[in-house]
Amino acid sequence: MFRCLTLVMFALLSLPAFAQERSITIASTTSTEQSGLFGHLLPIFARETGIAVRVVALGTGQALNVGRRGDADLVFVHDRAAEERFVADGAGGPRLHVMFNDFVLVGPAADPAGIASMRDTNEALRRIAAARGPFVSRGDRSGTHAAELRLWQLAGVDPVAGRGAWYREVGQGMGPALNTAAAQGAYVLADRGTWLAFRNRQDLRILLEGDARLFNQYGVMLVNPRRHPHVKVADAQRFIDWIVAPAGQAAIAAYGIGGEQLFFPNATVPEPVS
Repeated sequence: MFRCLTLVMFALLSLPAFAQERSITIASTTSTEQSGLFGHLLPIFARETGIAVRVVALGTGQALNVGRRGDADLVFVHDRAAEERFVADGAGGPRLHVMFNDFVLVGPAADPAGIASMRDTNEALRRIAAARGPFVSRGDRSGTHAAELRLWQLAGVDPVAGRGAWYREVGQGMGPALNTAAAQGAYVLADRGTWLAFRNRQDLRILLEGDARLFNQYGVMLVNPRRHPHVKVADAQRFIDWIVAPAGQAAIAAYGIGGEQLFFPNATVPEPVS
């Protein structure tokens, strides 16, 4: 009886510690999650600050909508045009650079469109369209999907004309899109971080990389607490301050797979809201 009473008293005394646990929610992209970056960063941040982080990993468009609804404390995404609209609309901000990597054009080793070793993304996409080479699009309003659509536009190609034939939208994240491309022997635009972490490559190879058009910038923004008073401003700002400071930037630079660095820190001062 005494032992049971002791256990009950211990449990009751422990409740305040659990109730006072500090935590924030980040709406972010599938690339930061599936690449393993958050698995590397967040334990470091938690050890240094005592703040736990919950990640909602979605396409960038969906992640920004989570922020607009106030269902996250901050957003960490990679579609600068959409991020700037988020800030201009008063949904959050200011926007800060955090890091960058690049996109790669992946495809089957057989390469029916003959784009291997090319450096001009425009010409490569034109060749894929002309050859009606199967192409898998995320089709999910993510940062990668937005980048892909911009690249088609720059190439002067309307991929929608090939929808259902050679152009296939999966409406899912980067991992499922890569799995589909691997299964179907198709081309796909991928962020390098997720590609390096991806294991089910089968016959897929990087066929084009290094074009300046494939640059991929990530930014972070606090959700507007005036619109959403429940936003945990102090702890969310602590994460933002950490990720753009030397400690967070060093942690980003230290993350790699197979000896290859996945993301490159490039934090800057806050940018003005237009």
